[in-house]
Amino acid sequence: QVPLVESGGGLVQAGGSLSLSCASSDRSFSDYTVAWFRQPPGKEREFVAVITWGTDRSSYADSVKGRFTISRDNNKNTLYLQMNSLKPEDTAVYFCAVESRRFGSISSAPRGAENFGSWGQGTQVTVSS
Repeated sequence: QVPLVESGGGLVQAGGSLSLSCASSDRSFSDYTVAWFRQPPGKEREFVAVITWGTDRSSYADSVKGRFTISRDNNKNTLYLQMNSLKPEDTAVYFCAVESRRFGSISSAPRGAENFGSWGQGTQVTVSS
């Protein structure tokens, strides 16, 4: 288990921006593929974005492509999600997650929640119309 602490959620108007952070105290953080998921109210958890270890290859859900940017700073053991042009349908609890396998695949970025073994506590993002 890799300890994770998210921050940066809040309330924003539609069209606005928010930046989420996910910090880890584990110095092997750079050896893992990491991702963001979200759970809208009354719905199941869904994939948002992922970034691989090593090559920093990123992949996004179609619903956020072009609006959200995932990045990582391995020197700070921190994952980020920059969210622009927010929509009310982006309202959800956002979770960061670390892939279960250290030094996992870097040729394809996993999207299924079952691939991720460590999760943050979640941070609420609310977008008002």
